[in-house]
Amino acid sequence: MLRPLLQRNDKKARRVVIIFSLVLFIAIVALDRHVLHPAYPFPFDVHLFALANAIINSGVSILLLAGLWSVKRKNYVLHRNIMLSAIFLSVLFLISYVLHHLFAGDTRFGGQGAIRYIYYFILTTHIILAAVILPFILFTAYRALSADYLNHKRLARITWPLWLYISITGVLVYIMIHPYY
Repeated sequence: MLRPLLQRNDKKARRVVIIFSLVLFIAIVALDRHVLHPAYPFPFDVHLFALANAIINSGVSILLLAGLWSVKRKNYVLHRNIMLSAIFLSVLFLISYVLHHLFAGDTRFGGQGAIRYIYYFILTTHIILAAVILPFILFTAYRALSADYLNHKRLARITWPLWLYISITGVLVYIMIHPYY
């Protein structure tokens, strides 16, 4: 087993995770309502952030699958490092996401027919799950880093598939909306 990197203090950790998650959620909702149009001293396509988001989400998906693979092989050090890398990439994604929506705003999907319903189903489930996943990810990581492996495993069985779905559907949303930027 791995040595704990964090001390167990569930009450303090719970408060930190909940406050951080709420503040981040409120900030994203608030920032998403304001679009900046700065004058760049050089040509810059703000939709490059969307491409970066898709690349980062692809990386998160690969890391999540690698994390599952490593834990199934009982390589816990590799698993920890892979999952911390997935969290790090998710933080980069969040920064890129905020910048894209801050500078570019929203893009309307232009598809017609059945693809339109498919797109909005994927987008809606992606947004709802993305809005609620952060505390699950943080609590799952906290449980592992404080060596509470039983609770980590229980929570990871919920968190991991949701996180994977969000990262994959993020890429699908980008692929489907890309022609309309």
